[in-house]
Amino acid sequence: MTAQTWLITGVSSGFGRHMAELLLADGARVFGTVRDPGSVADLKSVHGDRFRPATLDVTDFPAVRRVVDQAFAELGRIDVVVNNAGYGLFGAAEELSDEQVRHQIDTNLTGSVQVARAALPHLREQGGGRIVQLSTYGGQATHPGATMYHASKWGIEGFMESLAKEVAGFGIGVTIVEPGGARTGFRTAGSRLAEPLAAYDGTPAAMVRGVRTAPPAAGDPVRMAAAIISCAVRTPAPRRLVLGSDSYRFLHDALTERLAELETQKESAATTDLPDA
Repeated sequence: MTAQTWLITGVSSGFGRHMAELLLADGARVFGTVRDPGSVADLKSVHGDRFRPATLDVTDFPAVRRVVDQAFAELGRIDVVVNNAGYGLFGAAEELSDEQVRHQIDTNLTGSVQVARAALPHLREQGGGRIVQLSTYGGQATHPGATMYHASKWGIEGFMESLAKEVAGFGIGVTIVEPGGARTGFRTAGSRLAEPLAAYDGTPAAMVRGVRTAPPAAGDPVRMAAAIISCAVRTPAPRRLVLGSDSYRFLHDALTERLAELETQKESAATTDLPDA
């Protein structure tokens, strides 16, 4: 069973595009946001009123609320709201410009926060729904050379995990999706690189400079998109959806290492408690 009404940000390419195509082929209605309306003209031509495109840059926060309100006004009930719009910024922290830092956070973190906040009054009023947040295994594991990308994803995962606890009583589920590498355009059109500093040549942070020429990823974006669609109708909503064997491996290693380090501090942590605690 597929939920019948969807709002998806960033449907021009990648997971957003694959999800829109699969949903529309299954008879669902999709309200999809893009920065370039021409990129989805074919979807509109084939699917007519079941596909409602809207122009949106998620860093324009007043526009986010207007477009989300428009989506609910046009479709009535929306079953699933998907935060998909985003990109990867790569380079050592020192190599990044202030503008690059702001734009990465505004897009991946604050933009997603504002979409969710704009949707919540509508979801509460209709008695429930689902918020799906596209993240990455990099929302819990890290690599050098991706500081701000990780910051944006760790931030949105913290927000969404807390939000899930806030809105469960309204029948609103929240799922964080953590894909591994997939054969989308993320490594090319979906990524931006910092201006390199010679000081980082040959260091671990410099490895990300080859992101656009790396071997093809193992993940099938169509299968991943289908898995996201399937999870959106599972009850209760899964807190996280891990996609890809590489994602599982990186997450397992990171969480195991973090837990092991925590366990070594079990006794020392208690030494800072007050005696009467």
